[in-house]
Amino acid sequence: MDESTPLAVELRGITKRFPGVVANKDIELRVTRGEVHAIVGENGAGKSTLMKTLYGMHRPDEGQVLVGGREVHFRSPNDAIAAGIGMVHQHFMLADNFTVLENVVLGSEPTRGGRLDRATARRRIREISDSYSLGLDPDELVEDLGVGDRQRVEIAKVLYRGATTLILDEPTAVLVPQEVDELFGNLAELKREGLTVIFISHKLDEVRKVADTITVIRRGTTVGTADPRTTTARQLAEMMVGAELPTPATRESTVREVPVLEVRGLTVPGAGGGRAVVEDVTLTVREGEVVGIAGVEGNGQAELIDALLGLRLPSAGTVALGGQDITGWSTRRRRESGIGFIPEDRHRQGMLLEAPLWENRILGHQTRPPAGNGRFIDRKAAREDTGRIMRDYDVRAPGPDTLAVALSGGNQQKLIVGREMSAHPRVLLAAHPTRGVDVGAQAVIWELLKDARAEGMAIVLVSADLEELIGLSDTLHVMLRGQLVATVDPRSVTPEELGGHMTGGHHPSPAGAA
Repeated sequence: MDESTPLAVELRGITKRFPGVVANKDIELRVTRGEVHAIVGENGAGKSTLMKTLYGMHRPDEGQVLVGGREVHFRSPNDAIAAGIGMVHQHFMLADNFTVLENVVLGSEPTRGGRLDRATARRRIREISDSYSLGLDPDELVEDLGVGDRQRVEIAKVLYRGATTLILDEPTAVLVPQEVDELFGNLAELKREGLTVIFISHKLDEVRKVADTITVIRRGTTVGTADPRTTTARQLAEMMVGAELPTPATRESTVREVPVLEVRGLTVPGAGGGRAVVEDVTLTVREGEVVGIAGVEGNGQAELIDALLGLRLPSAGTVALGGQDITGWSTRRRRESGIGFIPEDRHRQGMLLEAPLWENRILGHQTRPPAGNGRFIDRKAAREDTGRIMRDYDVRAPGPDTLAVALSGGNQQKLIVGREMSAHPRVLLAAHPTRGVDVGAQAVIWELLKDARAEGMAIVLVSADLEELIGLSDTLHVMLRGQLVATVDPRSVTPEELGGHMTGGHHPSPAGAA
């Protein structure tokens, strides 16, 4: 990098400690004004902590933060915003029942005579939308927007507040390929207008496509920068993990003719008995089979998984496990009968963040060995088995008594995967099993799913990662507005074709009954 190049952001020797953990150690980061600068690293490498420091959510124990060449001392995100730093979080922070305008100006409302000046706000939002090709209608309700449009509302929020450097945290995690292309077009517009983007992602091919510079962080410290034009995704991955990655092996089908999970005509009503969120779904999952469910988020996949687990009651249809009707069974009975569950939202459905790891290890399994015998919990055995899972699944934490909240998202996910796989379920309901994990952990989880499949486990896989769905599925259904509208061959379908089905761009095929 030319030393005379103006820097938007510079971090010098940033160190951040938490009790028992050094999250960042002497990190260096130089982000040129007007570039897209990607930050990659394994989960637990310290990326999130570093960005929270830049955004004023943490204060560094050592080091300097410079914005535009001047040292700053942020005490809150408000200080960062005032200095031109904005952050778009992976999980959108929007009010569905508000319009685009109301969401964008919330907390920074222009007023006239003590009331919201809608005309001024509308004019400013249209200017931002036109300048950066965001295509937003200020008067549209957010609940009527797709995922890609919601993300553009989040971008408009930080631009409205005057941000000149945007931090995007896993911005493509929930987007289909067409939406990713649109986002990259938006980022090109931001660059053309002289804005700076810091792009955090685990999708290395996307990083190489969109970034001008890549900084790699490993175990809390900077290990180097890379030029995406001359560095392969595999080389980046090896920089992240500090070792050579194994070459993935091809696999043959292990699908057997024995049905394990059979769903017939399943319909799930919406909140308050409203329009069905799952409608007349029929599918079969056999031993040794991965059945993938593709769909833009919000099209009924989450509700389908909830119904299979017994968390939602259907208004019609049946669910059978091993030929036995379990439609009226409780969630606990289903779990004890061999249904494993990797939840979509690990914080809401999968963990107790303020509890130690050993307690999280036994969640959903507390009535069975090694943790329990149906009446009492064996804490010593639970701690010992948690230690085994930590070793076997590379969960990085001081020990079984560490609070779950102290772990990075990826390490939390590996604990959940280890917990569920250790129970050897007959059926595994895997909802976004690698969401928020790095390429190394993703490869481990994929291999675990493949091995379990080879041993006869039946798996229902819901994911926003089309590479994951295509690479792991034996049968692949597409869900749109609560219905299975197409069944495609994962061996031949392209991500673009799959994305077309997911967004309704193709004429739907008859609902796929396996």
